[in-house]
Amino acid sequence: MKSKKGILAILLMNLFIAFLGIGLVIPVLPTLMNEMKIDGSIVGYMVATFAITQLIFSPISGRWVDKYGRKIMIVVGLFIFGFSEFLFGFGKTIEVLFISRMLGGISAAFIMPAVTAFIADITTTTSRSKALGYMSAAISTGFIIGPGIGGFLAEIGTRVPFYSAGVLGCVAAILSIFLLREPERGTEEIPMAGQQTGLKRIFIPMYFIAFVIIFVLSFGLAAFESLFSLFVDHKFGFTPKDIAIVITGSGIVGAVAQVLLFDRLTKYMGEINLIRLSLLVSTILVMLMTFVSSYFSILLTTFVLFVGFDLIRPAVTSYLSKIAGNEQGFVGGMNSTFTSIGNIFGPIIGGVLFDVNFNYPYYFAAIVLLIGTVLAMFWKKPNHITVLK
Repeated sequence: MKSKKGILAILLMNLFIAFLGIGLVIPVLPTLMNEMKIDGSIVGYMVATFAITQLIFSPISGRWVDKYGRKIMIVVGLFIFGFSEFLFGFGKTIEVLFISRMLGGISAAFIMPAVTAFIADITTTTSRSKALGYMSAAISTGFIIGPGIGGFLAEIGTRVPFYSAGVLGCVAAILSIFLLREPERGTEEIPMAGQQTGLKRIFIPMYFIAFVIIFVLSFGLAAFESLFSLFVDHKFGFTPKDIAIVITGSGIVGAVAQVLLFDRLTKYMGEINLIRLSLLVSTILVMLMTFVSSYFSILLTTFVLFVGFDLIRPAVTSYLSKIAGNEQGFVGGMNSTFTSIGNIFGPIIGGVLFDVNFNYPYYFAAIVLLIGTVLAMFWKKPNHITVLK
């Protein structure tokens, strides 16, 4: 497949399939917990295991993406994902389930940096924002549709969604073998990056603030999302149907915004200004969630909040890909690393605060996002980077 649009379509399909597979298993987890007599803390530890493993392997994966190539990392990552889902489906003991989640974390660490670097290689700096917006939308759409399909498959059998996810992962890997070709890498000068080696590159100014913003976003979003169901249940008495409507609707609105608005907004105001605005709006709306009371106001606040969240990540990724040059794998790995750190500590701290007062996690998330907003005000794009691509 030689067409860049065709290659992009395959990459987006891979991400859609992978996150569809992740979403498939969500409706089945409560039933599985009851079958295996697993309590909520064990599920929490399994979620943390996934994130911790992703955290450990993301820097390694970033180096391998640059060293061994984008395609092989995507293919291996998809096969590992498929195997991890099969293992979870067949698993009859807690130990096997934990191993499955560890493999899932490794697969995520392999796939995301490789796909991001691949997209950077096949796009120009002007077309990259649109492509990364599509990438985020593919992820969101897969995750939105997955639970619905998973609920239907669960009627056949509790383990069927896991087997289905495993098949999807392997199918995506096989398609990638035949339809993807390793991209040519652009030649770009990065004077500042060349002065540092190894993980010291994290602290290069043109990278560091972007990585901190990724952490702030992931931390705030994880604290918000992980406790949203409990928050609206305790405070407003939402039913599972109400919660499903809000979460699914927010995801759809966010995905549409990524496709229709992201490219236009980045061209109009640039990635950094878009991030500043989205962080500010998200900070205000997270705090507002503790004051609103009517169903419609909760729905509207959450919808707009998710648009803000969903515009920040592709904007940061777009910025990093434009300045990274031949270090696309490195920045992709660090993107995944700082996301994992936020995903680990956001729910933990949010959960502790929730037990004190159900408003406290959102106060805390708002403070974290405000710190990110202030930090972003001091963020300047390096004007000396020469992009030759």
